[in-house]
Amino acid sequence: MFEGMDSMSQEEIVTHLNSRKLPFMHLLGGNVIGVDREAMTCSFEFDVPTDLCHSVDVVQGGFVTAMLDAAMSHAVFALGDETILNVSSLEIKTNYFDVTRAGHMTCVGKIVKLAYKTVFQEATLYNDDGVMTANASSVAKLVRKKS
Repeated sequence: MFEGMDSMSQEEIVTHLNSRKLPFMHLLGGNVIGVDREAMTCSFEFDVPTDLCHSVDVVQGGFVTAMLDAAMSHAVFALGDETILNVSSLEIKTNYFDVTRAGHMTCVGKIVKLAYKTVFQEATLYNDDGVMTANASSVAKLVRKKS
């Protein structure tokens, strides 16, 4: 996942991460749109269809958490640390502030504290009007290459 990423530009990292999307990201219409290694952030856009909704156009809460989780974990992947093989969530807390409706939205994931074996992260989801609909905080285990 990370080999050679340390020499990539931020635009190249975005392209690289999008080229390795898992199937659930396609379902959610998810794409990485920006990374900032210095700020340790990763920005996504999502275009969620109504088939992933209940009550006509309300995005199911598990999908909201999946979008937040993706932004948080990709902030770690964007660092380009070749020793990190995987990010495995240990705990995620999601707060729902407003209804998240089908359609276009953006999400920003951020690393709060990076240690050798764990990472503390947060993410915020915004609708197209710029209203924060949800946020999350997470603690995740970093799976590293054995030396």
